[in-house]
Amino acid sequence: MKVLFLTDNFPPESNAPASRTYEHCIEWIKQGADVTVITCTPNYPKGKVFPGYKNKWKQEETMEGIRVIRVWTYISPNRGFFRRILDYMSFCITAFFASMSIKTDIIVATSPQLFTAVAGYLVSVIKRKPWIMEVRDLWPESIRAVGAMKQSFVLKILDQIVLFLYSKASHIVVVTDSFKERIYECGVAKNKIGVVKNGVHMHKYSIREKNDSLIKKIGLQDKFVVAYIGTHGMAHKLDFILDCAKEVTNKNIHFLFVGAGAMKKRLMDQADSYQLDNVTLLDAVPKSEVANYISISDVALINLRKKDTFTKVIPSKIFENAAMLKPILIGVSGEAQQIIEDYNAGLYYEPENKQQFLDQLEKIYSNISLYAKCQKGCAALAKSFNREKLALDMLKILVETSGVNIKDELGNKISMPKLNK
Repeated sequence: MKVLFLTDNFPPESNAPASRTYEHCIEWIKQGADVTVITCTPNYPKGKVFPGYKNKWKQEETMEGIRVIRVWTYISPNRGFFRRILDYMSFCITAFFASMSIKTDIIVATSPQLFTAVAGYLVSVIKRKPWIMEVRDLWPESIRAVGAMKQSFVLKILDQIVLFLYSKASHIVVVTDSFKERIYECGVAKNKIGVVKNGVHMHKYSIREKNDSLIKKIGLQDKFVVAYIGTHGMAHKLDFILDCAKEVTNKNIHFLFVGAGAMKKRLMDQADSYQLDNVTLLDAVPKSEVANYISISDVALINLRKKDTFTKVIPSKIFENAAMLKPILIGVSGEAQQIIEDYNAGLYYEPENKQQFLDQLEKIYSNISLYAKCQKGCAALAKSFNREKLALDMLKILVETSGVNIKDELGNKISMPKLNK
């Protein structure tokens, strides 16, 4: 089976969509699929082309058996709604034309961003092949939630585009049960919507000792490190965490932020104005180094704005930190909160509730037995969300949707693993 996958983000970019796509494709190739990924020149999150790459019409490479075709896009820093839209639309156009020369049995197009799905639909029409719309973010609901754009005619148009794509997709894959319910409310049949949640490659995020040299390099010796590693965007409300850090009097507790994004400069200015000596803000690191930074943390911090839209999401940071037995302090209500509480993998605080945050932080710092219980819960959680198994679940959907079996080199049909329930 030949799979054509359209995605705006792909390694060496290290955000959640890039990691999910990359790790899924690797597992599909292991099962005998032929996978081609069309993506853009790596530039996320700073809007700057990564070293070793050029933003040109077309360049090709192979990554662990995946054929990767990178196309030209209008590259813009993650600031300004209309500049980002121009960025997104340019990828839609160039990805569409690059797809014309690729033979495939099925097309997968993933969000974010929405216009990637538009390209997937157009390619499916021209090639007369089924396409799967992978919904990792509810557009334009998430735009409204972060206040990136006020209600307008443009958002109404985006609403209509989303509904049109839902209706035209051969199948829809979402990352949370809440997303499935929301799309069902839009009039899409439930049997057309599959759920393949995020997870973790266990061998990449294995339990390990703290990286002492890294601890010394950053200056965190003898500190209880509360770490946020990921995008510093509008949705993450990290200014709230800095407000909380200002109130923390325990000198042993230290906050570590690693990443980049639209709000990074503002957060650095805020930390400077508060003169916080219990906060360290570092630039983003390559995906290959993330596990080292997780290793030096004691607690994983996961935070989002207090918006109904975010009760439907499950941040992928949960799984990577859980695999490395880092108890999770989570300020995300809804499905993500439920997972943490079901597995006893950490503590929940109401989003943007400063007193609850401070209380839960003190509890996980001071209660040794609670901390150990959370570590045990993390181990169970990570085992349940093993990326390798989840990738096979999605491959099963691809096979059923395309009607094309995966075959070995001799042309024999390969039996698909049983779908996880």
